[in-house]
Amino acid sequence: MSRYSFSKDVQVIVGGTPFNLHRDLLAARSSKLCKLFKENPDEDLSHLLSDIPTSPEIFEIMARFCYNFQVNFTPENVIAVSCLACYLGMTEAHSPHNLLNKALSFFEHEVITGWNESIRSLKAIDNPTLLQQAVQLGLIDGCMDSIINKALDNPLLLGEPIKNPVLDDDDEHESVYKPNAKRQLFVLDWKSEDLSLTSLHLQFYEPIIRGMIQCKMGSNYIASNLYQYAKRWVFLDPKETDEEDTSSSEGDCSNSKRVAIEAIERLLPHDRGVLPCALLSEMLQYATVLEASDNCRDGFEVRIGRQLDMADVNDLLIPSQGYSKEEKYDTECVRRILKHFYHNFTGKDQCGLNLVAELVEDFLGEVANDIDLKKDSFTSLAEMSIAASEGTQRTSDGIYRAIDIYLNKHKYLTESEREEICAVLECNKLSAEACEHAAQNERLPVRVAVQVLFVGQLHLRETITKEVAVPEERSKKSEEDDEDEKVMGELEKMSSKVMELEKECVVMRREIQRGYMRKSNKIEKEKTNVWREMKRKLGCISSLNRNNCHVKKKKKVHPR
Repeated sequence: MSRYSFSKDVQVIVGGTPFNLHRDLLAARSSKLCKLFKENPDEDLSHLLSDIPTSPEIFEIMARFCYNFQVNFTPENVIAVSCLACYLGMTEAHSPHNLLNKALSFFEHEVITGWNESIRSLKAIDNPTLLQQAVQLGLIDGCMDSIINKALDNPLLLGEPIKNPVLDDDDEHESVYKPNAKRQLFVLDWKSEDLSLTSLHLQFYEPIIRGMIQCKMGSNYIASNLYQYAKRWVFLDPKETDEEDTSSSEGDCSNSKRVAIEAIERLLPHDRGVLPCALLSEMLQYATVLEASDNCRDGFEVRIGRQLDMADVNDLLIPSQGYSKEEKYDTECVRRILKHFYHNFTGKDQCGLNLVAELVEDFLGEVANDIDLKKDSFTSLAEMSIAASEGTQRTSDGIYRAIDIYLNKHKYLTESEREEICAVLECNKLSAEACEHAAQNERLPVRVAVQVLFVGQLHLRETITKEVAVPEERSKKSEEDDEDEKVMGELEKMSSKVMELEKECVVMRREIQRGYMRKSNKIEKEKTNVWREMKRKLGCISSLNRNNCHVKKKKKVHPR
């Protein structure tokens, strides 16, 4: 038997739906209702219970729990049930068998363990009061942390990265996440059935993306998901009107297109190539249409400028907005984008300057077709194109083509106005083909045509000079080659003669040495023979007894 004894039933009206409930059963589960019944035992409490912050469906779940009926929790209702249980005091302090513990247990084991369940729970929060209660209970943070961690484990939950056609495909394949093979086992055409993060309201989506950025999630996955979010919440359908959009089921100003595009710009990574210029230009155009903040539009312009060398001419054809805009395209925006490119250009790759110079020339040719493009605007763009070509080896053919298009489209211009437009043309940088075309162009002023003819004569003279100089250079080169061959031959002959002379010198030196030795020996021998002959004449005995002489001594004869 219940320890509470309240005789009367109580009627509770929630969202226009009446509920007739027994007071004892409510008091046994809810501390707040128990206290209210004790203070007002015999009064009609319907007016005091009309402000319960919940829906009829959630209140019915609470009533079924009080009557010990089975309660079915789902990811969509568990947060609302938890908030209602906390509001009514259906906690452990009042009853061991309480609704809050059961709801939180389901949330912990069935909701935050899954990607889809966490997203479904966040999507079900449809009013600020419920959101505030859920934040206080920590349920919002629980869902967000679960989503962030699962995306870090499997980045493909955010969608495939958007391929940039300008970048190398090999680099892209290396950075693309490889899904787990277990998920694709026995599946030929595998496709994720996970809910998209872009289905969340901006109040949940923005902090989740910020959390992923702080956890170093790949910028290509984040940029891809942000673009998908823009397609879902920002981009206008041609048949859609602003009135239809403002009366949508969300009804939250934070999800308005302007607020959404500003949030997307704040979250979008600044890395080159994470999104093609075409998509960045698309978002810039919507930011302009929705009258987003200056910081938002400038952010998109900076990103386009940083990778302007990857852009196509169609990416710069941004329509002018507002009734006061007479020209078809927003040329001032393109001018700012160019400034951002040169501000961030490091000067390491000359190819980037050439690509941007060609891009500006193509853009000038496109806007020249605009019948509303004023003369001053065209000359300003032409000067901008010339400035973009400085430091490159490009000709003035692109500028000439744009001038020709503009003069053909604006045939009402006077001779002086055409001369003013053609003043930006550097005739000395025209190619021979462009000079030939310009010489026959009736739309050019006479003075410009004369300059073109003069430049054409110079080109012709240079061509003839080169053609004449080529055979002379060839003959001169051949003569020099023959002379070189003769010199080399003479050098070889002289080298051989020197070698022969060296050999002869060696032989002669040897002969001289031998002759000197023989001569010295002969002289010595001749000296010996002479001495012997003298001995013999002087009467020496022999060579064996060189001390005896063959001449006998004569006796002295003394005179008498």
